[in-house]
Amino acid sequence: MQRRVSIKALQAFEAAARLQSFATAAQDLGLTPSAISHQVKILEEQLGFPLFHRVHRSVTLTDAGRAYAAEIIAAFARIDAATRNATTAGAGTTILTVRSMPSFATQWLMPRLNRVKELHPAIDIRLQASVSPIDLTTGAVDIDIRYNPGPPPSGCVMAQFPEDTIVPMCAPELASGLNPIRRPQDLRHHILIHSEINIVGWRDWARRHRGVQLDMERGLRFDRSFMAINAAVNGMGVCLDSLLLARRELESGKLVIPFPSRPLKAQGHGFVTLKSSFDLPKVRLFRDWLFDELEDCRQWEERYLASP
Repeated sequence: MQRRVSIKALQAFEAAARLQSFATAAQDLGLTPSAISHQVKILEEQLGFPLFHRVHRSVTLTDAGRAYAAEIIAAFARIDAATRNATTAGAGTTILTVRSMPSFATQWLMPRLNRVKELHPAIDIRLQASVSPIDLTTGAVDIDIRYNPGPPPSGCVMAQFPEDTIVPMCAPELASGLNPIRRPQDLRHHILIHSEINIVGWRDWARRHRGVQLDMERGLRFDRSFMAINAAVNGMGVCLDSLLLARRELESGKLVIPFPSRPLKAQGHGFVTLKSSFDLPKVRLFRDWLFDELEDCRQWEERYLASP
């Protein structure tokens, strides 16, 4: 037999668990602390186990309460997201929430958002940048663009980006300066800029160029590609990073590839969404646009590397 619980009691428990306080939960819901306490006690009686330890004037979740709270808070977040989306849809627009790694969001996605808006004006995109994993089942995010994502979480599906093309890059003033950079051996006179979370780095490049002596312990180190690229633009050294992320800087002449070499390849980003959301119109339209743009970038990379 299915056990039913009071929605009002669940609402009181969700607020109390989320805010870790009956008094704060009461303010959040416009009730009194005693009303919150009463509703939580009703829920505990319906469930048959305690949800909170009550110590003096404070409360802490029991182990069972903590596990239950995680599910209930996530469920209320999904209800909230569904309500927002339904309200927006009623107004003739659709919200698409995209979460992305900061470097991809900053260097690639943000400058192109106007293009997808022109193609699909009814879709309002909300872009979040974060390196933290996100639980897509909460409904707060539609699409998660991850770097080095590994297998998709349970209930999710992933479309892999084309391989990243990774090459040394620097400011043109550095390439033609007092110690010009015309061949790999010239790098020994310059500061290396390391992107520390990248799948491949200068050590991988050095294994391809065993005759080049590089001091791997020295140099500038950043945990975001957009910072490494920016440092290279400002003449602080030579970065080893993705053509995909540095296209604007290369096209504008702020960066150059100082010498021809066989680029490194890496399977970088992935497009992750729930299986149940994969064919939703807003997700499908954005995915089709994204992968068309990525294919355009891949073709540009081939032309750029082949140019004299």
